[in-house]
Order: sequence, then structure tokens, then C-alpha cells
Amino acid sequence: MSVQLNNGGADKAAGRRLEGLSEKIFLDRYAWKNADTNAVKVGDTVLALTKDDPKFPAKEVGEVVARDGRRVTVRTRAGDLVETSPEKLTLTIEKSPEEMWDRLAGAMASVEAPERQEIWRERFRWLLDDWKLVPGGRIAAGAGASDELTLFNCYVIPSPKDSRGGIMETLTEMTEIMSRGGGVGINLSSLRPRRSIVRGVNGSSSGAVSWGGLFSYTTGLIEQGGSRRGALMLMMNDWHPDVVDFITVKQTMGQVTNANLSVCVSNGFMKAVKEDLDWELVFPDTSDAEYDALWDGDLDKWKSLGKQVIPYRTVRAREVWRTIIESAWKSAEPGVVFMEYYNQMSNSWYFNPIICTNPCGEQGLPAWGVCNLSAVNLSRFYDEAKHDVAWEELGRVVRYSTRFLDNVIDKTPYHFEENEANQKLERRVGLGTMGLAELMIRLEIRYGSPESLEFLDKLYGFMAKEAYLASTEIAAEKGSFPAFDAEPFLQSGFMKNIAESYPEVGAAVRERGMRNVTVLTQAPTGSTGTMVGTSTGIEPYFAFEFYRQSRLGYDKQLVPIAQEWQDAHPGEQLPAWFVTAMDLSAKDHIRAQAAIQRWVDSSISKTANCPADFTVEETAELYELAFELGCKGVTIYRDGSRDVQVLSTTKDEKKDEKKEESKDEAAPIVEAVAAVQAVLPASAAQAAPVEPAVPVVSAAPADKAYKSRPKILRGATYKFNTPFGMAYITVNDLDGTPGEIFLNVGKAGSDVFAMAEALGRVCSLFLRYGDHGDKVQLLVKHLKGIGGSGAVGFGPNRVESIADAVAKALELHAGMLAEEAAASETFDAAADSVAGSIAATAIPAPTAYGYGKSGHTSTDLCPSCGSASLNNVEGCKTCTNCGYSKCS
Repeated sequence: MSVQLNNGGADKAAGRRLEGLSEKIFLDRYAWKNADTNAVKVGDTVLALTKDDPKFPAKEVGEVVARDGRRVTVRTRAGDLVETSPEKLTLTIEKSPEEMWDRLAGAMASVEAPERQEIWRERFRWLLDDWKLVPGGRIAAGAGASDELTLFNCYVIPSPKDSRGGIMETLTEMTEIMSRGGGVGINLSSLRPRRSIVRGVNGSSSGAVSWGGLFSYTTGLIEQGGSRRGALMLMMNDWHPDVVDFITVKQTMGQVTNANLSVCVSNGFMKAVKEDLDWELVFPDTSDAEYDALWDGDLDKWKSLGKQVIPYRTVRAREVWRTIIESAWKSAEPGVVFMEYYNQMSNSWYFNPIICTNPCGEQGLPAWGVCNLSAVNLSRFYDEAKHDVAWEELGRVVRYSTRFLDNVIDKTPYHFEENEANQKLERRVGLGTMGLAELMIRLEIRYGSPESLEFLDKLYGFMAKEAYLASTEIAAEKGSFPAFDAEPFLQSGFMKNIAESYPEVGAAVRERGMRNVTVLTQAPTGSTGTMVGTSTGIEPYFAFEFYRQSRLGYDKQLVPIAQEWQDAHPGEQLPAWFVTAMDLSAKDHIRAQAAIQRWVDSSISKTANCPADFTVEETAELYELAFELGCKGVTIYRDGSRDVQVLSTTKDEKKDEKKEESKDEAAPIVEAVAAVQAVLPASAAQAAPVEPAVPVVSAAPADKAYKSRPKILRGATYKFNTPFGMAYITVNDLDGTPGEIFLNVGKAGSDVFAMAEALGRVCSLFLRYGDHGDKVQLLVKHLKGIGGSGAVGFGPNRVESIADAVAKALELHAGMLAEEAAASETFDAAADSVAGSIAATAIPAPTAYGYGKSGHTSTDLCPSCGSASLNNVEGCKTCTNCGYSKCS
């Protein structure tokens, strides 16, 4: 077997020691805690809070060297002395992984028959040793240590009842689960749409999205064991009238900040997208006498009862799909779950439909569903002598792990009777993997290559077979899950696939039954994978040297296997099979996900990483490819599309409060856009964040000269309809290239007018600032596609914002200049004629959604919601979006 290098060791003994960030994660998240921090004494190993920042805290491992009352002195691993107080220390009972493994093995064996407990304690201890199986975080933290902490990672609670009392009940359930360490998923589709009538109070509803904001806000208040925030997934079905508001809600700052978002997409919707059909947004008839008693968010069930559905409006499916794609392109959300297909593949299709997923998306669950997770560490199964997978040992680990997770169901405390009833009805477990990328590097297989897809099919097919056979063996011994019915169970999409490929599995299910409705899940394993020093989940390495921002601080990470290879081959480049997430094409990511999804009965947490210049069109192709290949969901991350990201390949100097000059060409445009954002209301600035790929500099290099403006400049004026009204954009030339931009949008004195003027000034400053490559192309790249709360037009005429209009004007102008130069370099009169004709030509203004129609007037920014919806109504500025009135 190969030796896995950890964050500071080079042999197997060292592999058990945890150092650096690994030790911090272990002590902070998973070691058994001593809640009485006042008991801290000299000589204790503690985790000290060294930076008490709610968003970017930092903790360091150290030893207590002195204590005087409530003043404690800690010497950190780096040798620094920290003066602190007991409440800022984490004191643990366990100091090493071996102590944790002993605790977990004993806890999981305790539910076996008395005469077999010692046998299984020894087997589980072997399983856990050297991190062959890495238990899910809730199991590691709670098993054998607390009767309060849940051992389940994933919860989905029923969609809220459509009433104030029902919403508060859901809020209580969510809070109770999160406070004990569980992540929660909620499908909001049961809540009536915005502005629909609420007859009991003679008013109208604020809509499903607004209540999602309440759940999100509460999640941000919850700390789980003092080490992390609560985790929340919010979902909405594609038929809901509020679905477009849901898709774009994160473009308004502050509404939903502590939840992941996904849209549940049906096969019918995808067909409508493909064929460019209309799509009807509907909701049940809330006046039905049985509405309160029967409506639970399941539209198909409501229809099957013969109940009426009210059409709210008809939209083009492609426009809704485009909105999803553009939002995902801008900010990596929402994700998409192909929920109808998920249920067709689900083993519980015949008795318990999936309604939502957990916060990371890998575990689809029914109402009151739960799932416990653990991961096989694949990096431990490289057989160096055979240059192959250690298949026999891997099979044994998978079989023992299946039993380990099944025992969690009987060991965990249940805080809601509904959770216990549902879980013991179906006994859902989720065995996954980590270390895949490391194993493939050792096997010299390039992640994403055709060879890798064949390998993934073989590896995960083997693990699925072993896990299912293990579950049938446990069923023969202890009984099948109570809802098991062989014939419908074997008719699920997943069972048809595995029984066809491995007939022995189908035969075993018929003969012995099945202990668990599902067995396999691919979770992200971000913290646990980092703790044990291997690649996380099924992802390739993000990079071989990177920085990680977490609630433990800001840490530089070196990938051990890459360091190991470079130490053995000094001065040489890493071979082709050392591939990172950003080296792969986005389609490579999706193909790898699809290959693994074939053998996973639940779902997968997988992100398709994309470069910063990945286009909206490419994003659409990626999402559609995921559906075609049989993925149950899809999430992308375009590099730099969020203002804060957990992993980065460059160090953010702002975090270290350093000011370091840089000659990177992107710095001036970053400063320019930052200047524009400074004059915007907070919500509008947040709608289009700019995330530089390099540290922002505060001073320009001395060799970048500013070009002064001559008295006369020639140019052209372009007319664009924007969400803020008609924009007149003048582009003037300096030395044969665009050098000055003027914008006229909105009424003088309005916020829109000020924003446009500021944008024109900083763009002009950038265009006349020094010689840093193709400035026009760089400016277009950074402005194009920036969007806010709305857009105007479709296709090539679609304008997302004023900034987007500037980019389009620059592209047109640059193209005109290029045509002039090609036609004649000397005939200036002809060039002036072309410029004049361009200036006189207005871009067609689309009439969709009322924009561009006769009588349309410029709007201003609402100070409440940030949208361009503030109009003069009866002598007072009133927002048509949120109802804000300056006079009230």
C-alpha cells in the first residue's frame, strides 16, 4: 500500500498525527469537547480564538503556559504568546484521532447483539484506523460524546403550511435541527405567491421568497457547537408564480444571504425549453374549502384529488431558463435539481417522493427525511506493487462501512418523532468517497480524460455492488426496511441499471431483501477531507498551492502528493495527470459527474469550475449537457463571480493588511469599477460585484502616463434602452482609439444620472490611463454582462444594465473604427461620413415587459430595494417594486 503524506508527515506513523490546519479542524469540529472551559489549566492543549471577527475569525492551536484568574496565556504552535480568557478557548477531552476512533467504534458496536459487540468494535476500529473510513462530521462530533447532538448531516423538513402559524412552526423545526448540528432543506413551493389574496386578514401575501428571507436570516444567527453556522437549502419548483423572483433574489443585497438556492426543474419544463414552448406558472385555488388541510406543496397530488389550479401567468420557458443560467453565471446560484428525473431514479419513488435536498445538494430527501454520511478515503487504496486499486481491501471497507452507517440509525438521538418514524421506515444511509483525485494521480490517470471515465465507471460500479450486497446481508440478519417491497423497489431507475450490470445484486435483493432504501451519496467532505490531508469528495484538487478562508482563519495549503512528487523530481514540471479543477474544461467536470452518478442512488455534490471569461452561452450548454447525461443536479462556479470565495490561488493582501504595488493590467479597471460602486446605493453596488483575480493596488506604477484631452475629439453617440430608461452613450476617439465616454441617463439630480456620470468618468480615466494592452477589450470584458434587478430586450438586443450598454456601445464603436481602417487609412472624409451615419442610427428598443413603449419614462433607484423602480406617482416618489414611498 502507498503512503499518504499528511500536512506535515512522511510516514504512516506521522500520517496519524495532525498538524497545522488539520489539527485545528480536528480540535474545533470533531474532538470530544470539555464544555467547562474554566477547568483549563497549565499544560492543556487548546484552540484559542485569536481574531474575534464574525465573518473572518481566526483560531490557533497552542498550549496553556500560564493562568492568573481569568487571564490565560497560550503559546501557539508558531511560538507566539496569546493573552486571552477561558471563554475564548476550546478545550477538548480527546487530543488525537486514535482517541476519537476508539470512541466511535465503541458507540457504533453498542447497538449490535451483546455477543457480537466486541467483534464489531474491533472491525469498526480497523475500519477507522488510518482514516480508511472518515465518518461524517456529525457522527465524529457526537457519537459516544453527546445525547443531544444529532448524528445525521442531512434533514429535509416538510414544506411550510401556507399560514403564519405554519411558517413559524417550520422556523421552529429548522432552528431545533440546526442548533444540534444538522443541515436543513426546505422547499418553499407550498407558500402562496406574492400579492395573492389572504382572505383571513383582508390583505395580500408578501410571497414565498420573502419568507425564505426569514429562514435565511435565522440560519445566520445559529452557531453549531461554536464552530460553524447553520446550513440551509431553499428550493422552489418551476411551476411556482414566484420562481423568477426566487432565481434573482440574491441580486438584491441582504434578502437571502445565509442559504443555498436551487430550482426544482421538471422533465416537462426541459422539453418546453428545448422546443421553445410557453410555460404556465400556476398555484392551487386557495379558496378551496380543503386547501388548508390538503395542500402540502405537491402539485401533482393536488391535481390527482381533482382540485382546481389557478393560472397566474404564461411565460416562455426559454426566458425563465435564461434567467436561471444568467444568475448562475453571475453568482453561482441558483443550482438546478432535475427533480422529476430524480424521483424516477429514486428507490423510494413508490412510497416517499423526494421534495428537496440538503444544503450541499448531494442528498435528496422526502419530508421529514434524514441521512447520515461517511466517506471511504480512496487515497488509502492504491496498491503500489500492482500499480492498481487494492480492490479486495476496498470491498471489505465498503461492506463494513455500510453496517457502520446502518448502526448510526439506531444510535442517534431523535428530536422529532417524525424524523424517527420516517428514518426507521426507510433506513436511508449515504456512503461516499474522498481522495479520488489523489488515487487517480497515483494511478497516473488524468481526471476528465476518456480513460478516467472508464476508470470511474469501474470504481464506482464496484463500490455500488459491494454496498448493495452488504445491505442485503444485513437485511437477511436484521430485516429489511419496513417499506421494502421487492417488485416496485426493483423498478426504480437506479435498480434497473445496477441489476442489469450486476445480476447478483438483483438476485440478492429478491432473495434477502434490502436493509436500506439508499446506500450511496457523494458529499463534498470539505472539512473532513482537508483534515486528513487528501482531495475532497469526488473533486479534482482546486490547485496544488492555494489559500483557504474559513472560520478558523486564512491558511495557505500545499497539496502533499504534489510536494512529494516535486521533492523526488526537483526542477521538473508536474506530469499531465496532475490536473486541477481549473485545468479541466467545464464539460470534463460534468462528464465525470455523470459517470459517477450512474452508480450513486442518491445524488452528488459536484461543482463544475469555470474560468472567469466563461460565457453565459457556455453556461447554458453546460446545464443542458448535465440533463442529457443523466445528472440529477448541476452547479457551476465561475472564478471570481462572488466577492468572497473559500479557496483562491492568489493571496488576498487585504486580509493581511498589506499594501503591495503590482503592475498587473487589471488593477486600473478594478479601481475604476470600485469608484463607481462607491456612489451607488448598497443594494445596487452588490448586484454586480467585481472580483479581481489579483490583489487590488492602491497606487499606480510610475511608468503609466495619463493622456491629456485635446480640445477637439471626434466620435459617435449610441442610443440604448436600459432598465433605467433610455441611455445616450457618446464614445469619443483619442489617437485612433476610444478615449472618452459620456453617458446621459435619467433625470438630472437623480441617483441614476449620478451613477451614469460616475461610470462615464472612471471609464474615460481608464481609457486615457497609460499603456496596458487592449484597454477597450479589457473594459468590455469587465463591464459586459453586469446585471441588476432587471433587463431589457432579448437575444443580441438584451441590455442588462447601464454598464452592459456601455460595453455594447464600445464593441460597436471599436468595430466601426476597424472597418474604417480596413476601408481606407487616408480617406478621412469617408470615415467621418461613416461615423456620422452610425451616430444617427439608434439601436432598436425592444418592447417586451413594457420597456421601449411610447410614454415610458426614466426611473430612479429605490433606496429600499435598490431596483430601478422609483417613479413620480401623484407628486411623490414611489417604488413600483417594493412599495417604498418617500412621502410615508
